[in-house]
Amino acid sequence: MPGPSQSTHKDEGRQSIPPALIWLLAIGAGVGVANVYYIQPVVPLVRETFGIGSESASLVPAVSQAGYALGMLLLAPLGDLIDRKRLVLIKSILLVLALLATALAPDFSVLLAVSLGVGLLGSLGQDFVPMAVQLATAEERGRTIGLVTTGLLCGILLSRTLGGVVGDLLGWRAIYALAAAMVTLVGLAVWRWLPLQPATASGSYGALLLSLATLVERHAVLRKALATQGLLAATLGAFWSTLALMLAEPPLHLGAGVAGAFGLAGAAGAFGAPLFGRLADARGPAIAIRLGCLLVALAFTLMQVLPHSIAALVAGAVLFDLGVMAALVSHQTIVTTIDPAARSRLNGLLMTAAMIGMAIGALAGGWAWSRYGWTGVCLTGAACGLAALLRSLLPPSIPFAAKEFAR
Repeated sequence: MPGPSQSTHKDEGRQSIPPALIWLLAIGAGVGVANVYYIQPVVPLVRETFGIGSESASLVPAVSQAGYALGMLLLAPLGDLIDRKRLVLIKSILLVLALLATALAPDFSVLLAVSLGVGLLGSLGQDFVPMAVQLATAEERGRTIGLVTTGLLCGILLSRTLGGVVGDLLGWRAIYALAAAMVTLVGLAVWRWLPLQPATASGSYGALLLSLATLVERHAVLRKALATQGLLAATLGAFWSTLALMLAEPPLHLGAGVAGAFGLAGAAGAFGAPLFGRLADARGPAIAIRLGCLLVALAFTLMQVLPHSIAALVAGAVLFDLGVMAALVSHQTIVTTIDPAARSRLNGLLMTAAMIGMAIGALAGGWAWSRYGWTGVCLTGAACGLAALLRSLLPPSIPFAAKEFAR
C-alpha cells in the first residue's frame, strides 16, 4: 500500500472522555464549520450589495462548499500526520484572517475568492471528529461521535439563524467579524484545555494524499458510504442555497432573518444525532442510514405539495436535516473504524464526498430555482433522497464487505 507507515491503537485501559472535554470538542466543531454557512441566508443581501443576479449570487455558497470539500480532501488528512491540536491552532489563525478579509471584501470577485478560503479552512470543524474517536473507548464511540456531530450540525444549522439575524440588523459583513471573534475564542480554549494527540502515521504529505486513493480502492464499504452520503448532502446544498430566495419572493416576502430562523428547525433534527449514534452502537448503522434516506425524500415531497405553508417548510426542514444527520453519524461510525491509524483521512474522505455533494446540490438548486422555481428545488431534493436510499440498499462491490456494512 503506497503511503505513510501506520501505527495501531488499542482501547484497552482507556478511560471515558470527561463531559467537559466532549463539550469543547462539540463546540469547536460547531464554531469551526459554521463559517461555511453564514452566507446562505444573506444571499439576497449580497445580491443587493453588488448589484448582481440571483444565479450569480448563488455562486458564493457554492464556492464556499467547494472550498470546504477541498479542505476536507487536502487539509483534514494532516490530522494523521501531525499533532491534531497543533493543526487546529494553525487553521484557527488562518481562518480568522480569511473571515476578516471576507468582512472587508470590496467587490464580488474578491468575495468569491475569500469565500473559497473560508470554505477551505472551515474544514477546521471536522478536525474535532477524529479527535473524539481517538479519545473515546470502543463501547462509547458511537455515542461520542453522535454528541460531537450534534455540535457540528448545530453549528451548520444555527449559523444560518445567526447569519440571518445579524444580516438583517447589521448587514451581511458584520457576521464575518463576529465569526472571527468566535474562532479566536475556540482557538484559545483548544490551546488551554485540549490534550495533545500524537500523529498516527509517518511519511510525506504527498504519500499521505496518495494513500487516500488506496483507502478508497481497498474498502468497498467506504465507497458505498461516500456515494450515499454525497447524495444526501446534495439535498442540503439545494435547500439552503435557495431557501432565502424563495422566501423573499411573492407571496411570502420574508427577509434574511426569517430564512436564518429556519436553521432552528434544522437544529431540532440535529439533536437526534446521539440517538442514532446509540442505535449504531447497539444494532448497526444500516437501519439508521436507510431511515434517514426515507425521511429526506418524504420531507421534500411534503414541501413540494405545500410550497407556501410555513408549517410545511418547518416540518420539512426538521425531517430532512434529521435524515441527513442520521446517515452521517452512522457513516462516521462505519468509516472511522475501518483503520484506526487513518481516522482523519477516512473522516476527511467521507466529508469530502458530503461537501462535493453539497456544492453540486447548491449549483443544481440554483439552476432549478432559476428555471423551475421551488418545484424544481423540491424535485431535486426528493430525487437525491431516493437515489441515496437505492444506493444504501445495494451491497458494496466487494462481497466480504457487505457483511461488515450490515452489522
